[in-house]
Amino acid sequence: MLAEGSRSYELFGKKEIQERHRHRYEVNNAFRKELDEKGMSIVGTSPDAHIVEMIEIAGHPFFVGTQGHPEFKSRPNHAHPLFRGFVQAAVDKKTAEEAAMKG
Repeated sequence: MLAEGSRSYELFGKKEIQERHRHRYEVNNAFRKELDEKGMSIVGTSPDAHIVEMIEIAGHPFFVGTQGHPEFKSRPNHAHPLFRGFVQAAVDKKTAEEAAMKG
């Protein structure tokens, strides 16, 4: 489940997604509140909200972490939403830097 208003929600365009993943490491739920208070938002969870699936840091050009493997669902002619978002964020940053140097 993705949090509405998150970058991940914006990229996927829906609240419920299915991603291929394996859980070898997990976020300790005892630290969720502290992580959020320090700026790391939990924006994606398992349907029961117990397992953290995706995190983001607001204000960063593109800080999205996932338990999933977007490389398994991405194709040259149909990029995974996270890859498309990452490339777009890089283009936007470069464009802004170039505009700042001209201005």
